[in-house]
Amino acid sequence: MSRLERITITMPEEMAAKLRAAVERGEYATTSEVVREALRDWSDEQERRADAVERVKQMVEEAEAGPSYPAEQVFAEIRQFVAEQAAKYRAENQ
Repeated sequence: MSRLERITITMPEEMAAKLRAAVERGEYATTSEVVREALRDWSDEQERRADAVERVKQMVEEAEAGPSYPAEQVFAEIRQFVAEQAAKYRAENQ
């Protein structure tokens, strides 16, 4: 198991109340577990966003490398990709 480090955070009372309520409902054993899960979710989202940005960059590079690849098609594919990513994000965060 990795070493644990204690840190102190400050948050609005409403957020702290939500943390404590989740523990009181038995959803988590401690408030630390709630925060760790939130940070894992945040980290996963950051990775997904970075991957999506990298894919868009790849698509643009591929389009620039091929002389017969129309710009309209490139932008249509990018728009479709971005729309798919947005739909996934909305579905995961409902």
